[in-house]
Amino acid sequence: MSIPDYQSIMLPLLKYASDTKEHSMRDATEVLAKEFNLTEQERREILPSGFQSIFNNRVGWARTYMGKAGLLEAPRRGYFKITPRGMEVLKQKPKEINVKFLKQFPEFVEFQTVRKEDDSELDSEKVIEKTPEESLEFAYQKIRRDLATELLNRVKGSSPGFFERLVVELLVKMGYGGSRKDAGKAIGGSGDGGIDGIIKEDRLGLDIIYIQAKRWDGMVGRPEIQKFVGALQGQRAKKGVFITTSRFSDDARDYASSIDSKVVLIDGVQLAQLMIDNEIGVSKIASYELKKIDSDYFSDE
Repeated sequence: MSIPDYQSIMLPLLKYASDTKEHSMRDATEVLAKEFNLTEQERREILPSGFQSIFNNRVGWARTYMGKAGLLEAPRRGYFKITPRGMEVLKQKPKEINVKFLKQFPEFVEFQTVRKEDDSELDSEKVIEKTPEESLEFAYQKIRRDLATELLNRVKGSSPGFFERLVVELLVKMGYGGSRKDAGKAIGGSGDGGIDGIIKEDRLGLDIIYIQAKRWDGMVGRPEIQKFVGALQGQRAKKGVFITTSRFSDDARDYASSIDSKVVLIDGVQLAQLMIDNEIGVSKIASYELKKIDSDYFSDE
């Protein structure tokens, strides 16, 4: 048979996880390949990038989408297990699980709603009207948005200590703190009235940046920013960074932009983008170069 699409893989993958144990993606892929009676040639068929097999990629997307719907969860890197909701779904004995089926779950609807406006650019009819370069760019942005969403979910599920280390590593990658060793000593040691840590602005330590780093789900409002600014004033500091996994209210942003102290607000969406840009928690699987004709090369002198 031909290689199944990712939606056809969803139900078999969920059934495979029905023993409630943790399973590696590698083992799941092997089991499902046998279940779908794939030939060795079909198993070896790869994406145009040459870095991943088509079947492995589709199993990965089936797991991702069911994860967004709360049917599967990722207890650790490269592993997954079924959730209580996933078990309830199997008790219903569905004939198939696809994107339409997953829309009954609020988390999946929210996941799609966030991307709806941007993803509308990827509708098949609109893609046909675009140049190959435009189609490639929109596809890249879609993959990046999905990656950012998954990154943020992982960060939200991490421990406070892990989040603190993540913030240190990100700021160092962005050029702050001098070295990771120096930054690690600086952050997390304050705990003074709304300040979680401090980090050098540059390698020489000519100035200090005060940090507030919170794994929150709810909206961060103006009172929290005021508390942070008050803590900065108590330290006679003028620079601070407030990092959260959630969002800031408009009132909070207006306040931060109207005060004398320089306070940078980084919400969950921006945090995930910065992690991707600075290769924190992600790894490169493919790279593409776009080239065009060099007209000067063919011109007669």
